[in-house]
Order: sequence, then C-alpha cells, then structure tokens
Amino acid sequence: MGVVLADMVMMGLERLMGTLKSKLSKSLRMKKGADNYDKIEKSESMRVEIRSRKARKLIEESMKFADSPKTKAFAF
Repeated sequence: MGVVLADMVMMGLERLMGTLKSKLSKSLRMKKGADNYDKIEKSESMRVEIRSRKARKLIEESMKFADSPKTKAFAF
C-alpha cells in the first residue's frame, strides 16, 4: 500500500514539474519576442487620425441607432 502511494505521489510531482517547465519556457519565449521591437511614439497626426476614427465610429453607431425602425425618435 505504501509503495503504491509513493508511486502516485511521484507521478503527481513529475506531472507538476512538467507543467511548470512548459509554462516557464513558454513565458521566457514570450519575453524574448516582446524585446524584439521598440514601441514607437505617436505623432500628433497619428493622434488626430485615431480621434477621427473614433468619432466616425461613434457617428456610425448613432446613425444606425437613429435609423433603426425599432427606435422611437421624439422631436422636441
């Protein structure tokens, strides 16, 4: 009985070690990949472009909502 229990514990530890090794190697590979490039600074024109895209998306969603037949519009 004690030998079987010891074998089960050893198998569990081996499985745990294998899992930890794979997670560690995977995280190390991720870190190496992240160091390969430098983050670029956003220029003013890039910021303007991002803002205009967000504004266009908001307008598009508003128009879709306003044009929906399910939406009731109230004129004030």
